[in-house]
Amino acid sequence: MVKIEVVYGTAQKQFLQTLQVAAGTTAREAVRLSRVKEAFPEADTDNAPLGIFGKAVKDDTVLRDRDRVEIYRPLLIDPKEARRLRAKTKQEQQET
Repeated sequence: MVKIEVVYGTAQKQFLQTLQVAAGTTAREAVRLSRVKEAFPEADTDNAPLGIFGKAVKDDTVLRDRDRVEIYRPLLIDPKEARRLRAKTKQEQQET
Protein backbone atom coordinates (compact mmCIF):
# COMPACT_ATOMS: atom_id res chain seq x y z
CA MET A 1 0.00 0.00 0.00
CA VAL A 2 1.07 3.57 -0.73
CA LYS A 3 -0.27 6.78 0.78
CA ILE A 4 -1.20 9.47 -1.76
CA GLU A 5 -3.28 12.64 -2.04
CA VAL A 6 -5.73 13.68 -4.75
CA VAL A 7 -6.36 17.42 -5.12
CA TYR A 8 -8.68 19.60 -7.20
CA GLY A 9 -9.96 23.11 -6.83
CA THR A 10 -11.78 26.09 -8.19
CA ALA A 11 -11.58 29.72 -7.10
CA GLN A 12 -14.43 29.05 -4.66
CA LYS A 13 -13.69 25.59 -3.28
CA GLN A 14 -10.77 23.20 -2.87
CA PHE A 15 -10.64 19.42 -2.46
CA LEU A 16 -7.90 17.31 -0.89
CA GLN A 17 -8.27 13.64 -0.05
CA THR A 18 -5.62 11.34 1.37
CA LEU A 19 -5.90 7.74 0.21
CA GLN A 20 -4.18 4.43 0.85
CA VAL A 21 -3.99 2.65 -2.50
CA ALA A 22 -2.44 -0.59 -3.69
CA ALA A 23 1.09 -0.48 -5.04
CA GLY A 24 0.86 -0.18 -8.82
CA THR A 25 -2.16 2.15 -8.80
CA THR A 26 -2.03 4.69 -11.63
CA ALA A 27 -2.77 8.40 -11.46
CA ARG A 28 -6.13 8.08 -13.26
CA GLU A 29 -7.16 5.13 -11.08
CA ALA A 30 -6.44 7.20 -7.96
CA VAL A 31 -8.67 10.00 -9.26
CA ARG A 32 -11.48 7.50 -9.82
CA LEU A 33 -11.01 6.04 -6.32
CA SER A 34 -11.24 9.49 -4.73
CA ARG A 35 -14.44 11.33 -3.86
CA VAL A 36 -13.61 14.31 -6.08
CA LYS A 37 -16.56 13.59 -8.39
CA GLU A 38 -18.94 13.82 -5.42
CA ALA A 39 -17.53 17.21 -4.41
CA PHE A 40 -17.30 18.53 -7.99
CA PRO A 41 -19.87 16.79 -10.23
CA GLU A 42 -18.93 19.13 -13.09
CA ALA A 43 -15.27 18.03 -13.06
CA ASP A 44 -14.19 15.94 -16.03
CA THR A 45 -12.34 13.37 -13.94
CA ASP A 46 -12.10 10.89 -16.83
CA ASN A 47 -10.29 13.22 -19.25
CA ALA A 48 -8.82 16.16 -17.33
CA PRO A 49 -5.03 16.51 -17.48
CA LEU A 50 -3.22 15.21 -14.41
CA GLY A 51 -0.03 16.16 -12.64
CA ILE A 52 2.09 15.13 -9.69
CA PHE A 53 3.51 18.04 -7.70
CA GLY A 54 3.04 20.47 -10.61
CA LYS A 55 4.50 18.26 -13.33
CA ALA A 56 2.14 16.88 -15.98
CA VAL A 57 1.92 13.08 -16.07
CA LYS A 58 0.19 10.48 -18.21
CA ASP A 59 -2.87 8.61 -16.97
CA ASP A 60 -0.91 5.36 -16.62
CA THR A 61 1.83 6.84 -14.41
CA VAL A 62 2.29 4.50 -11.45
CA LEU A 63 2.09 6.33 -8.14
CA ARG A 64 4.73 6.28 -5.44
CA ASP A 65 4.31 6.77 -1.73
CA ARG A 66 3.37 10.37 -0.80
CA ASP A 67 2.60 11.49 -4.39
CA ARG A 68 0.01 14.25 -4.77
CA VAL A 69 -2.15 13.76 -7.86
CA GLU A 70 -3.44 17.09 -9.18
CA ILE A 71 -6.44 17.34 -11.48
CA TYR A 72 -6.11 20.32 -13.82
CA ARG A 73 -8.95 22.44 -15.18
CA PRO A 74 -8.88 23.91 -18.70
CA LEU A 75 -7.48 27.43 -19.01
CA LEU A 76 -10.06 30.15 -19.49
CA ILE A 77 -7.62 32.27 -21.49
CA ASP A 78 -4.21 31.67 -23.00
CA PRO A 79 -1.57 33.06 -20.57
CA LYS A 80 0.19 34.95 -23.38
CA GLU A 81 -3.07 36.59 -24.44
CA ALA A 82 -3.86 37.53 -20.82
CA ARG A 83 -0.47 39.23 -20.52
CA ARG A 84 -1.00 41.12 -23.78
CA LEU A 85 -4.38 42.37 -22.55
CA ARG A 86 -2.91 43.51 -19.21
CA ALA A 87 -0.05 45.31 -20.97
CA LYS A 88 -2.48 47.01 -23.37
CA THR A 89 -4.70 48.17 -20.51
CA LYS A 90 -1.71 49.48 -18.57
CA GLN A 91 -0.44 51.36 -21.64
CA GLU A 92 -3.86 52.90 -22.25
CA GLN A 93 -4.07 54.04 -18.63
CA GLN A 94 -0.64 55.68 -18.84
CA GLU A 95 -1.62 57.57 -22.00
CA THR A 96 -4.64 59.20 -20.34
